[in-house]
Amino acid sequence: MPTTVQPAPPTSTEEASARRAVTVFPLLILAGAAAAFFAPGAFDGWSAYVVPALMVIMFGMGLTLTLPDFALVARRPLVVLLGVALQYTVMPLLALGIATGLDLPPALAAGLILVGCVPGGTSSNVVTYLARGDVALSVTMTAVSTLLAPLLTPFITLWLAGQYLPVPVGDMATSIFQIVVVPIAAGLVLRAVLPRVVDRVQPALPWISVLAITFVVVAVVAASSAALAAAGLTLVLAVVLHNGLGYAVGYGLATALKVPVASRRAVSVEVGMQNSGLASGLATQYFSPEAALPGAIFSVWHNISGGLLASLWGRRPTG
Repeated sequence: MPTTVQPAPPTSTEEASARRAVTVFPLLILAGAAAAFFAPGAFDGWSAYVVPALMVIMFGMGLTLTLPDFALVARRPLVVLLGVALQYTVMPLLALGIATGLDLPPALAAGLILVGCVPGGTSSNVVTYLARGDVALSVTMTAVSTLLAPLLTPFITLWLAGQYLPVPVGDMATSIFQIVVVPIAAGLVLRAVLPRVVDRVQPALPWISVLAITFVVVAVVAASSAALAAAGLTLVLAVVLHNGLGYAVGYGLATALKVPVASRRAVSVEVGMQNSGLASGLATQYFSPEAALPGAIFSVWHNISGGLLASLWGRRPTG
C-alpha cells in the first residue's frame, strides 16, 4: 500500500466546529428519539416524509463533493477498494452473525442486516478528521460506496436477509437510485455551476443534514415505539456490537494489510459508521416500521461512539 503524508493537526477553529458537531448531533438525535418514544402520537404521519428527508441529506452530501474528490480512486485504488470492499462484506456479515447469535425476531434481524448493507455514513468524514485520519480517503470511500449502493445494497440484503423477509430487489434498487444517486448528482452539478453560492451555505449543511436525520429517527421511533419497548436492551446490544466490531475488524484488517496509520483510522471509521438513516428509510418502505428500528438506534449510537473514538485517536499521533 502507498504511504500517506501524516495529516496536520486540525486548527483550533476547525477542531472546535467539528467537535461541536460530534457533540451536538447525537444529543439532538437522542432528544428526538426520546420524544418520539414517550409521545409517539405527536408525530403521527411523519413516516410519509422519510424519503424526502433522506433526499435532503444526500443532496447536502452532493454539495460537499467535487469531481477531484474522486481522483483518489485513480491515484490510490487499492486502499479505496479495500475500504469499500470491507464496507460491503464486514458489516453485512457481522449483522447476520449478531442477529443469529442474539436470536433477533425476523423484522429486527432483517433491519440490522439492512443497516450492514448500506454505504458508509456521511458523519464518518467528520469523525475521521477529528481522529487525525486520512480525510481525503474517508470522503472518497463514502462517495464511492454510496454511488455503488443501488447495485450492491439490494442484492446483499436479499442474500443475507431474504430468509427473514421478502426483499424486492428491483424496487429497492430503484428507490436507492432515486434517494441517493439523483440528489448527489444534483448537488455536484449545483456546486460546479454556482460554487460561490454553495461555499456560502456550506457551514449550514451539516446542521441541515442532522435535522433531517433527526426527523428520520423521530418518524421511525414514533411508528414503532411499542416494538422498541419490547426489544429493549437486546436491540441496543445488537447495534452496539455491530458498530464496535465494525470499527475493530476494519482497523485490524487494514493493519494486517500494512495500510498507513492515518488510513487505518479512516478505514475503521468508514466500516463502522453506516448510512443508517437510509437503512431506516428503506426498511420503512419495504419491510416494516419495526425493521426500521435498528437503523434508528444505529443513527443515535454511531454518532456517540464516533465522537468517543475521535477523542481517543485525536490525542495520538499517526507516525
